[in-house]
Amino acid sequence: MENIKREELEKLVEIDKVNTFYNIVNEITKLYDMEQVWNNGGKKWTYEYKFRKSGKTLCAFYFKDNTLGFMIIFGKDERSKLEEIRNELSSDVLETYDNAQTYHDGKWVMFDITDNSILEDLKKLLLIKRKPNRK
Repeated sequence: MENIKREELEKLVEIDKVNTFYNIVNEITKLYDMEQVWNNGGKKWTYEYKFRKSGKTLCAFYFKDNTLGFMIIFGKDERSKLEEIRNELSSDVLETYDNAQTYHDGKWVMFDITDNSILEDLKKLLLIKRKPNRK
């Protein structure tokens, strides 16, 4: 799937959320050198945009009617690392994490992104998943 036009995203989720999406993508791109892939969003979402390397997904954004989602899947070891930094995370992020479903392959956490306020917490969560590139 080719790149989705910004105007199309703005019609789908509104301009503020699109700006937030691009801000977060820019921050992730500074930390990680990864393939960035657009896909259709399956049954529940219109579009998916994910960061991948060597067949492994770091995180993914999901778009649908006025909703921007951000998913990270935490394996067992990553969940224990998250417990070590709980006091560094916002109550909203912790509530979303605590209420997320845990499956056999990990805890699938979908954050509802409304603005940039979650950015620093997302960076901390991504650092649990993968060390950033060496600079």
